[in-house]
Amino acid sequence: MAIYFSSDHHFGHPAARSLYRRPFCSVAEMDQHMIAIWNAVIKGEDEVWYLGDFAVRQSREHVDDLLGIMHGRKHLLVGNNDDEKVINAAGWCSVRPYAELSIEATNVVLCHYPFRTWRNKDKGWINLHGHSHGRLKPLPRQFDVGVDARDFRPVTLADLIGSTKVRPANAG
Repeated sequence: MAIYFSSDHHFGHPAARSLYRRPFCSVAEMDQHMIAIWNAVIKGEDEVWYLGDFAVRQSREHVDDLLGIMHGRKHLLVGNNDDEKVINAAGWCSVRPYAELSIEATNVVLCHYPFRTWRNKDKGWINLHGHSHGRLKPLPRQFDVGVDARDFRPVTLADLIGSTKVRPANAG
């Protein structure tokens, strides 16, 4: 099982194509493309921390259908566009506004919104966020996991930090 991060699909949102300069002819094409990439990356028991803005103004049934066809065990960190239909959808393993995880001795702070400072920032903790659609200059140890910043692909922590040396949170 791998752990992935993603955000800001804005499924069903017509304005997402122009607002975020997405290269699709229609909302249906955009949604199908993003689902195909998700399912090519995420396998059955992979865990996905979804950092908000899943679908915009969609029916509960449509949100349930989307979550049902997208692979993985999904956790939602609520974004500003996630209404009650998204928040209460059956496909989430958990729903919350904020989370902290430890992944292979690296601690991460997760929220839909980017922080300018975060818990234990000075001790090597990393901030993962969505919301800014690749338009915000990141701070050191801060990463936008939104689809517009990541070629529509869910990413692992290793994908984000690459060969960058990250000091584990317990290193003092």
